Amino acid sequence: MIVAVIGGGRMGAGIAQVFLAAGDHVTVQEPQAEAAGRRIAEGLAVAESKGLVDRDEALTRLLMAGVPADADLVIEAVPEDPALKAEVLAEAEAKAGDDAVLATNTSSLSIAELAAALDRPERLIGLHFFNPVPVQRLVEIVVTGSTPAAVLDRARGHVERIGKTGVVVNDSPGFATSRLGVLLGLEAIRMVEEGVASAEDIDTAMTLGYGHPMGPLRLSDLVGLDVRLAIAGYLHARLGPRFEPPALLREKVAAGELGRKTGKGFYQW
Repeated sequence: MIVAVIGGGRMGAGIAQVFLAAGDHVTVQEPQAEAAGRRIAEGLAVAESKGLVDRDEALTRLLMAGVPADADLVIEAVPEDPALKAEVLAEAEAKAGDDAVLATNTSSLSIAELAAALDRPERLIGLHFFNPVPVQRLVEIVVTGSTPAAVLDRARGHVERIGKTGVVVNDSPGFATSRLGVLLGLEAIRMVEEGVASAEDIDTAMTLGYGHPMGPLRLSDLVGLDVRLAIAGYLHARLGPRFEPPALLREKVAAGELGRKTGKGFYQW
């Protein structure tokens, strides 16, 4: 299997890692290729320490380059910018063969709207991986009304082959997981804003009281408050006032307090 990943950030590197661990040949297209390669190698080293993969052997199947013509699966994993995603997907379609499955890792954007930039829009499917990709078991498989059964079947097969569980969701703003997860996160932020409880206590209530593996505020820090704000803004525009971003979220993003990646969000990292 030849898998092409466009974007070598945290998500793209994680996606590349799991396909390498499954024995595939993986090409990663990323302007900052050295940094992306380092991320993937570090992730593979962690997996090797758990007895899951031979890091050095896996790295022999990694190539930092553009989308090859013989790719079986192409996954776009660039930032949540509709214009950027549409552009890279159109470029990928032009390079990949007719039989390649084209997928986007978007967490909330319309698959149909992204597919409009393609010559064959029906071939695009959503494969929404979760952060951190090597650990999280779920992949949302997002289909439109024109997704062929064969494309869905192949996408399901790819997800199962890397040891993930896929859930099929119809194309709609935020799909299932982002829609529910963002709503919970926004309400938790409002509770901090209103002085209902501290971020730590709200998260503890959700982990111990509801069995969530991580509280909504710590998760927001992990995802990135800027990413959380962008998704909330998109859902607010599409689904109405219940997704309106709280003032506290806007303030933290404006102050550069984006969560783990900047060292401070609702927590100190």
